Amino acid sequence: QVQLVESGGGLVQAGGSLRLSCAASGRTFSGYAMGWFRQAPGKEREFVAAINWDGTKTYYQDSVKGRFTISRDNAKNTLYLQMNSLESEDTAVYSCAADQYPSNWYSRSAYNYWGQGTQVTVSS
Repeated sequence: QVQLVESGGGLVQAGGSLRLSCAASGRTFSGYAMGWFRQAPGKEREFVAAINWDGTKTYYQDSVKGRFTISRDNAKNTLYLQMNSLESEDTAVYSCAADQYPSNWYSRSAYNYWGQGTQVTVSS
């Protein structure tokens, strides 16, 4: 089992940047594929980005391509999400997720382990 704790959320103006972190503990971090998901008020949790175990493959939701970058540091057991050019539509609770072999990179049901989430609020 792996435990996940997110940090780095906050309030930012539109056009600004934030970097989220997800610290992992428990099982070997490098053995897990990782993802970021977000949930806005009144909406379902949606896929944002994912990365394979060694960082050589990344996947993004179309609306964040070119603005967000997912990365990982296996030596530090940490996952990151660099968010630039933030828009009000990016306001949500952001959660990281892990799974050894996600059957579908883009599906929340493919990930077994979740953090508690961190709030990102973008003011227009």
